[in-house]
Amino acid sequence: MDFDYSPKTKELQARLLKFMDDNVYPAEKAYKNELQANSESGKRWSPLQTIEALKGKARSAGLWNLFLPVDSASASGYEGAGLTNQEYAPLAEIMGRVPWSSEVFNCSAPDTGNMETIARYGSEENKARWLKPLLEGQIRSAFAMTEPEVASSDATNIATRIERQGDEYVVTGHKWWISGAADPRCAIFITMGKTDPEAPRHSQQSMVLVPADTKGVRIVRPLSVFGYDDAPHGHVEMFFDNVRVPVSNILLGEGRGFEIAQGRLGPGRIHHCMRLIGLAERALELMCRRASSRVAFGKTVASQTVTQERIAEARCKIDMARLLTLKAAWLMDVAGNKVAKTEIAMIKVVAPNMACQVIDWAIQVHGGGGLSDDFPLASAYAGARTLRFADGPDEVHRNAIAKWELGKYGSPAKDTQPAVTRGS
Repeated sequence: MDFDYSPKTKELQARLLKFMDDNVYPAEKAYKNELQANSESGKRWSPLQTIEALKGKARSAGLWNLFLPVDSASASGYEGAGLTNQEYAPLAEIMGRVPWSSEVFNCSAPDTGNMETIARYGSEENKARWLKPLLEGQIRSAFAMTEPEVASSDATNIATRIERQGDEYVVTGHKWWISGAADPRCAIFITMGKTDPEAPRHSQQSMVLVPADTKGVRIVRPLSVFGYDDAPHGHVEMFFDNVRVPVSNILLGEGRGFEIAQGRLGPGRIHHCMRLIGLAERALELMCRRASSRVAFGKTVASQTVTQERIAEARCKIDMARLLTLKAAWLMDVAGNKVAKTEIAMIKVVAPNMACQVIDWAIQVHGGGGLSDDFPLASAYAGARTLRFADGPDEVHRNAIAKWELGKYGSPAKDTQPAVTRGS
């Protein structure tokens, strides 16, 4: 593995960093003020014009759809930056410094994973109807997998039924933590359910495309994370009440849902982890600036030994997480997701835990202010803590890592299928 970034990545890094300095950071206050104004006027879930204005600038600057890999770009008929996972990872880190900035570049979850899924597994008709407007940033999407009645950390538990009746599939189920579903621009759901409960364990699930305006799609409420509702994106509880979609809306074929999920969540985890590293970097920067400017007990907080230890430990943890994530990205590029399954599982454990710890230390240095919305740390912590669930609980990934490790020594390790997890 070459530890240096490619010339293409370096050039894009420089342009992206400049765009962040010139446009994104200066817009943070406007973003906050607009969201507050929308809340007071009863329009909390309306798209923010602060972001919409920046999208046009990003597109003009050639910083649009950077995530789109070569194979998915070819399948979609559109051009992205043509980057590998390893090349895109450092760019995701830069975007992660401001949690909402990924949307500015049309590189935000869950749209990125959904676009790749439709590009790889959707019909030409579905690509034209859904992928084209997603790539152009005209609509948004959601991934409907997690359910409240079962432990969704084991995707084989998914209870939603997808039953074929003639030329249609009928979707019936109860979902929650469906990110992006509260956004009025959300036009399509990639929905996971069981088409054949009697099939082998990993061949029961399928995925279908469900338009958001289909009769029977019912959103119950937005859910909050430590008091944050993440408007206008949101995470909802919802029902599919006998929702009917054409048979042509199936992705790849019946019984292929688990296979699709494995392919979808690999790159998505790389994106999440690198964004978390960017978030942790910004927390460390804020921590250092605050510690250097505040005086307690006759000397700056930065002079306190405990603060210096935490800053040093944060630097070590961030760099270790970055290198492990880049290794996983590199291995995915050269050998594929299945070969990189252990590294993908490891970064899912390491990156969120690292970010939570670094942000927590930064909050501590900020004192009471760190708990408020006067600084971005409280919401950053909520977001980082959420990601210890979003692509599967730590425990599931640790179990998988341990089983694969034990397998090297001939120890019996049943069910070493790569984990496909979402929520709990």
